[in-house]
Amino acid sequence: MKILLTGATGYIAQRLLPELLKDHHHVTCCVRDENRFDLSRFEDPDISVVQVNFLQEETMINIPDDIDIAYYLIHSMSTRSGDFEKMEAISAENFVRRINQTKVRQVIYLTGITNEQHLSKHLASRKKVEDILAKGNYALTALRAGIIVGSGSASFEIIRDLVEKLPVMIAPRWLNTKTQPIAIRDVVKYLKDVIDLPEACNKSFDISSGEIFTYKEMLQRFARIRGLKRKIIVLPLLTPRVSSYWLYFVTSTSFALAKNLVDSMKVEVIGRPNNLAALLHIIPTLYDQAIELAFVKIENDQVLSSWKDALTSKVFYKGMTAHLNVPIEGCFKDFRKKRVNNLQASLDKIWRIGGTTGWYYGKWLWNARGFMDKIVGGVGLRRGRRSPSQLYAGETLDFWRVLVASKPDKRLLLYAEMKLPGEAWLEFCINDKDELEQTATFRPLGLKGRLYWYAVYPFHGFIFDGMLKELCA
Repeated sequence: MKILLTGATGYIAQRLLPELLKDHHHVTCCVRDENRFDLSRFEDPDISVVQVNFLQEETMINIPDDIDIAYYLIHSMSTRSGDFEKMEAISAENFVRRINQTKVRQVIYLTGITNEQHLSKHLASRKKVEDILAKGNYALTALRAGIIVGSGSASFEIIRDLVEKLPVMIAPRWLNTKTQPIAIRDVVKYLKDVIDLPEACNKSFDISSGEIFTYKEMLQRFARIRGLKRKIIVLPLLTPRVSSYWLYFVTSTSFALAKNLVDSMKVEVIGRPNNLAALLHIIPTLYDQAIELAFVKIENDQVLSSWKDALTSKVFYKGMTAHLNVPIEGCFKDFRKKRVNNLQASLDKIWRIGGTTGWYYGKWLWNARGFMDKIVGGVGLRRGRRSPSQLYAGETLDFWRVLVASKPDKRLLLYAEMKLPGEAWLEFCINDKDELEQTATFRPLGLKGRLYWYAVYPFHGFIFDGMLKELCA
């Protein structure tokens, strides 16, 4: 069967894709930028990639006509630029117009549970998209989920940050809001198993574990499973804006996402009963079990995708290609090279840089730079990395974005996503003489950019020289 997978670089799609390939479907992956999709991760002839920006209708022609099933997994809530409601509506309308010209007989859409009378901006947008998709000349199956729990999911990582970092939480009142979690493995099962299911055509289903918890109870259960004692004090006086800042500074989320999450967390997310689980013979994974399974994946370095890898910066809206060629003119550079003692050991060190490993030298300075970035609304260092040992183009790495990660070429190229008065690249490359070439490039924006470079330049000799020596040792 020929399947179209939109949002193919996203958290859900990256979990669904291997399962579709296992079932021997041919999957066409829609991506905004082909450079973000590393085909080397999938050694399978039944996969192809097309470059489509659903905000630009002229790119819709790249979608093949001979598609049987299409998944709509496009989401814009974490964007830091533009009106995500408007963007989501335009994307859905462009999708419907193009899909109506193809042979698609079923569209499967993952959305949120929207049973309350007063919805948040995020949930209202999800509902509007569902209404737009329902106008197509195909059968629509809408699966509505609440909190998705799994390694790398936004909900899991935010709860993990809160529980593991705060022995005592002074929390806002939305922690008393009720919700229904669902394990990522169950979401993938539902998405996969409703293909061509007659009982699911032109219908919507609320999917969950069946359990109902407050956010406070979810935090407490998480702490118990991790063997941690945590005290949670709920204060009704904390405003939504203060709550957003609280979530932003404590967790690895962006402020835009924190703001939208707080808005949504004030709304109860309780699903309506249905018989879909029985039809598909799915035994729901309970919340406690979902947490335990997530940590098994983390401990075994088997996290397939992370919500942090979503492109939220407007810098990349036109793709990553424009940033692959590091500029020369009008730039400041810090170039250093040193012979490596052991080629493979140095490569492994480069591929483990950042995240829990850190940057090998001047840890307190890196942490200070990450904190300063958070203060001015940047991403900070808390995003970490998906895997402690593997890197792929398009992934996040602390406050960097991976542009090139090629072990055969012995090259790693990073682009800064921190708040800067200019643009910055950091490159590691081992040449034919077994010398590690380490290059920091900064293209300043006006006088402010030049002043910034000269202000931080004294620290470069300390940080970059120390890091190079550690990587070559």
